[in-house]
Amino acid sequence: MRLLDLLRLLSLAAIWGASFLFMRIIAPELGTFPTAFFRVLFACIGLLAILALMRTRWDFRGKLKLCLILGMINSGIPFALYAFAAQFLPTGYSAIFNATTPMMGVLIGALFFAEALTAAKLVGVLFGMSGVALLTRTGPVAFDLQLLIGALACLGATACYGFGGFLTRRWINQHGGLTSELVAFGSQVGAALCLLPLFAISLLTAPPVSWGGSTVWLSLAGLGIVCTAFAYILYFRLLADIGPVRTLTVTFIIPPFGVLWGALFLGEPLDWAYAYGGALIAVALWLVLKQAPSPVETAPQPQRG
Repeated sequence: MRLLDLLRLLSLAAIWGASFLFMRIIAPELGTFPTAFFRVLFACIGLLAILALMRTRWDFRGKLKLCLILGMINSGIPFALYAFAAQFLPTGYSAIFNATTPMMGVLIGALFFAEALTAAKLVGVLFGMSGVALLTRTGPVAFDLQLLIGALACLGATACYGFGGFLTRRWINQHGGLTSELVAFGSQVGAALCLLPLFAISLLTAPPVSWGGSTVWLSLAGLGIVCTAFAYILYFRLLADIGPVRTLTVTFIIPPFGVLWGALFLGEPLDWAYAYGGALIAVALWLVLKQAPSPVETAPQPQRG
């Protein structure tokens, strides 16, 4: 892996680690669907500004519908699931559960996309799951029904991310591909269309008790513009350059950032369990990266418009 790609992975991990901090601030105030919908709405606005500044040519090469569907799978559903979990899970925990995404990618690739499941990858999955389990059972939050429900919501989100990574390669990057900026914008529009009716129903049936103050809305702006619009441009670019399995390993690096941001800004407790589980996750990261295909084999370079 090139140094530039590694720096992109670390930057993406830090940004997405902050997304769990922002959701922890927003979701208890606004609820699940307002949090998810406003996130993608801000993302669409941010991406429009980025596309205008970059003077990107609006040519989806007949793949706009695929981008919209991809957005439902890779953004709309998982954003809602994480917003639901953020109402009762600490920042670090959501980030830790998010670390199952590369493992989901390996398993989904083997089951549905004819990816080779090597012994090293399988051992990596086991190490990663062991790290997540250790952090869950020995961390500072008691293992109870709320934690279990939050974990299931996060696992559902990571399964969506696993599918989304491979669908991006199959639908978008092959046979010509698209710029990462257009893929990011199209996917966020798809997520917004997916979440709009759910947002409207939630306003009619259970509107937020409070719409929050400046902290909530500044957090929403950061969540949508930085952690979604800008981050998804990085994400789709990495998918095209180094392939889905290597890109999905970014979520192994997110937990330390999630734990750090939660401790710094929300006063969430630190625990040695984070270090023990993190060591297992680091081993899993090395095993999955070691066996990942080369960039040339995974996906062609996207064409710039």
